[in-house]
Amino acid sequence: MLGADSKVRIFDTTLRDGEQTPGVSITPEQKVQIAIKLDELGIDAIEVGFPVVSHGETIAIKSITKQGLKAEICGLARAIKSDLDAAINCDLTYVHTFIATSDIHMQFKLKMDRQQVLEKAVWAVEYAKKHGVEVEFSAEDATRSDRAFLNQVFMAVANVGVDRLDIPDTVGYATPQYIEQLVKDVKAYTRLPISMHCHDDFGLAVANSLSGINAGADCAHVTINGLGERAGNASLEEFVMALQCLYGRKHNVKTELLYETSRFVSNTMGIIVQPNKAIIGENAFGHESGIHTHGIINNPLTYEPISPDLVGRKRWMQAGKHAGAHGIKAMLEGFGIGPTEKELYEIVEKQKNLADKGKSITTAELLSIAGEVMRNNKFEEKFKLYDFHIVTGMNIIPTAVVRLNTDGKDFIASEIGVGPVDAALKAIQKIAGEMANIKIREYRLDSITGGSDALAEVSVKVEDKNGNVVSARKAGEDVVVASVQAMMDAINKVMLQKVLYTKY
Repeated sequence: MLGADSKVRIFDTTLRDGEQTPGVSITPEQKVQIAIKLDELGIDAIEVGFPVVSHGETIAIKSITKQGLKAEICGLARAIKSDLDAAINCDLTYVHTFIATSDIHMQFKLKMDRQQVLEKAVWAVEYAKKHGVEVEFSAEDATRSDRAFLNQVFMAVANVGVDRLDIPDTVGYATPQYIEQLVKDVKAYTRLPISMHCHDDFGLAVANSLSGINAGADCAHVTINGLGERAGNASLEEFVMALQCLYGRKHNVKTELLYETSRFVSNTMGIIVQPNKAIIGENAFGHESGIHTHGIINNPLTYEPISPDLVGRKRWMQAGKHAGAHGIKAMLEGFGIGPTEKELYEIVEKQKNLADKGKSITTAELLSIAGEVMRNNKFEEKFKLYDFHIVTGMNIIPTAVVRLNTDGKDFIASEIGVGPVDAALKAIQKIAGEMANIKIREYRLDSITGGSDALAEVSVKVEDKNGNVVSARKAGEDVVVASVQAMMDAINKVMLQKVLYTKY
């Protein structure tokens, strides 16, 4: 077993296994951008793709190898000459080759017997090593393989000079206890460095990866946001933070960049992160319950296992029927608002009454309630939407014209976009962007009812230059109108923060 002071190696496969997420396909340019982000994050090894799959994949991999990144750059290859040649021709110096070793894979997928698989595994490693590359060998579906045969394969590739062994839990079927025994067994047989490659079909990918590390493996294959086929792979964010905070193990990842990297990958690949996902989900450091917010205000450790700053996050509180006076007071103080005890009680009760009707209380609505109770016109909207006009259709570039008013002056802007919503939001940003200094971080559209006249709900999240995030939500039958209204709400929240911080 490795010592507790040894650093765990982080092997990121977002650009290979992560891109195999159903519905995901990215361009070579986007692959390069993500690789650079992963390198900035401090990843030790990046699996940048499967060279043989397409011409675009080859272009992307060759481009990444020319970036001069600090991370090791690896490509995947089956135990087939064409795959290995494709990887070697991409100027890769590190190849991850694999062949299945479980009886079910050998019989129904490979249609090969054990001896044939053994010979293929040995041949692939020998061939790659003859071409001067570092070789990591995976026994696909290792956790469902016969243990004696698995050890035989691993010993055979070890004898021909493989550099590293990988134990894949290909269908996420193993338990942490089984992984522990398997890693100890393989380690005793081969004495080689071992990687873990765990899938999340039973929600155990991170737990199994940690179990493997504790049993003597020194590397884990992970993906940003847990992306990957079916239920995905072990989540890089969860694995790294559990490794660091729960097990006291070292690594090279710059944890303060985790959230930024997560958002970049999410936006690029088009896969939204579930709000309640550990570490990087929007709700991971959000609090509504009165009991929780009271504890957080007194000492964040009461209901937060780690500081949000550690992973590039900020703590936030949510109004709602579970919110208490302490939480609402803290939220208002965040805007520089200090109600009396009587005013605070009235604000809390009013927002609870709204929440009891099934309404989610946005920050703008809470501030509006506070303004009404405290009779303070500083809470009024900075920007008012007077009118907007959209031109769109087949063979027409979507164009939006928007008219806003601020401080008694009208401003008009026009913009084009990939669609009517994009054009409208760009036109709004053109007017308000300089004053509010924001960027859209997330746009989400959900259908609340069915049919062509469905009621749609639009959620917009924007971020100011200081990293503060505000959100707004609007529902309506017209998606464009709801989107514009949500964007206006979000911008006014940002502007209201500035006004209250400086004037209240």
